[in-house]
Amino acid sequence: MTSVPNATDQRARLLRYTDGAILLHWLTVLLVLIQLCLGFTFVGMERGPARSELFTWHKTVGATILIVSLIRLGWRLTHKPPPFPESLPRWERIAATWNHRAFYVLLIALPLTGLSMISAGKSGFTTLAGGIPLPMIPGLPDSAGETFEGAHIALIWVTIALVVLHVAAALKHQFVDRARVAGRMPPFQAPGGEGVTPLER
Repeated sequence: MTSVPNATDQRARLLRYTDGAILLHWLTVLLVLIQLCLGFTFVGMERGPARSELFTWHKTVGATILIVSLIRLGWRLTHKPPPFPESLPRWERIAATWNHRAFYVLLIALPLTGLSMISAGKSGFTTLAGGIPLPMIPGLPDSAGETFEGAHIALIWVTIALVVLHVAAALKHQFVDRARVAGRMPPFQAPGGEGVTPLER
């Protein structure tokens, strides 16, 4: 009969995220990087067909990020994340937890503020790549457009700041501290070749 590992056993051995969580994490990373490139490229272009085409892709990737983020949130609510190693300081655990929570909020709020911005004073649908229609948010006054645009831009810079912080922390854990926590998210690895067990859930 196989014994069920208790909480102490799980803290002692290093566990990594589930395969689904890893896939959703790196898919989100790819989409966010593409979106930042699209956004900073088209915003400085003169109005015309080329700019409109990039903006269409910007809307499309934004809608994709929203869908993936909602799937990721659902996954997170139904799949417990691996515990932090006991060697990780408490302040770093708190910072990591709230950094992740902030990302969930931002990755949902950014597409919604973008959609609200283009929906202000309009109704019907906006077109995504491939001619896919996306319903606009009805009932928003034209005067709300600037407000949502300001909120969207502010959230972009907050997101960039958190991405920089998140990447810096990951690199610090892997190459400076050589901390066990690095092994929770492949392809980062725990120090000393320590084996990492996939989270059993």
